[in-house]
Amino acid sequence: MHVEEKAAGWLKETQKGYIRIAVLILLNKKSHHGYEMMKALDERTNGFWKPTAGGIYPILQDLENSDYIKGEWDCDAKRKRKIYAITSEGRRVLEHTLAKENRLVNTMADLLKEYMKDVLDVEVNNAQLPKTPLALFLEEDKCNPEDTKKVLENKRAHVESFIKKLQDNLSQINKQLAQIEKEENKNKT
Repeated sequence: MHVEEKAAGWLKETQKGYIRIAVLILLNKKSHHGYEMMKALDERTNGFWKPTAGGIYPILQDLENSDYIKGEWDCDAKRKRKIYAITSEGRRVLEHTLAKENRLVNTMADLLKEYMKDVLDVEVNNAQLPKTPLALFLEEDKCNPEDTKKVLENKRAHVESFIKKLQDNLSQINKQLAQIEKEENKNKT
């Protein structure tokens, strides 16, 4: 299997797990029907996760079969739809999962910092590293578009600062490589 395909497969498996957790987080805040959850996942991730009905409903069915959520049919709406709510067992598994996910994120952040220091020769702190993908769901609902704009502007400034540090580091590496090549060429003649 091609390396890119393998990496894509691993990330897809990870994404499915995160979507399950994100669904539980959303339902921990309030009950939703499937379409609302698809829309919330899309909005919270700025379109990164665009679940389809074929993707979200099997997850909902699995969570319901595991007694982590409970669905009830709402016949009062214009059309019949199933409204899902988290169960007490779902809350317990969510709390346990978030604690484990937090440890995983911290471990991955440490590995990433080690890689950046050892391979890229860049020092970073935890504030410069990406947050857990679940942070988008743990934040309170956004109240108005101005909040979203401010959040995005802060994220952009953070990313631009990080890019600047990487560009400075790359420039330093290029200078060192140019010096080494210059010395090698000098020694050849």
